[in-house]
Amino acid sequence: MTLKVLVAGATGKTGRLLVSELKDRGAEPIALVRKGSDTSVLPECTAQREGDLTKLRAGICDDVDVVVFAAGSGGNTGPEMTEKVDRKGAQHLIDLARTANVDRFVMLSSVGADNPPEDTEMTHYLKAKQAADQHLINSGLTYSILRPVALTDDPKTNAVNLGDSVDQQGQARRGDVAAVLAEAAVTGRHDGKVQEMQTL
Repeated sequence: MTLKVLVAGATGKTGRLLVSELKDRGAEPIALVRKGSDTSVLPECTAQREGDLTKLRAGICDDVDVVVFAAGSGGNTGPEMTEKVDRKGAQHLIDLARTANVDRFVMLSSVGADNPPEDTEMTHYLKAKQAADQHLINSGLTYSILRPVALTDDPKTNAVNLGDSVDQQGQARRGDVAAVLAEAAVTGRHDGKVQEMQTL
């Protein structure tokens, strides 16, 4: 049976790479897309499900095996949109996934979400990610949380470091992040783990 994976943020820079990775691993990605999104960035014949993280409808997670949250409000939005997407949107999606009895929820988080600093331009974002991560941990769902360091758009290397020895000032290539997220979604190898990540 083909694993069905709902991807929130599928048209984003990391999300579109994740969709390709999931297809390469034999899964069936289902892109969660807002009305009017540019779906031309998705691989050909990618299944889609319309939904907006700021106002998710009941049943959005029905008939899927895994949910991956790889969305973000974007670097040019203010605290209000960060709150709507990165905190409340993620938390609502987790609740809907639990209602739908999905097998696994994979969260793309960020380094620093474990202990957000005060009074920096990243504080609000990291606090939102922290709240979403904690909501997932407390949800009862089988989870995997990935916290990469600063992202770059360079091609993937498949040379990654996961765990306590990650260089906080290092970089993580989006292609490598997508590969680890896909592995977490498909194999369950990272179940129950909250891991920092960098590209070596």
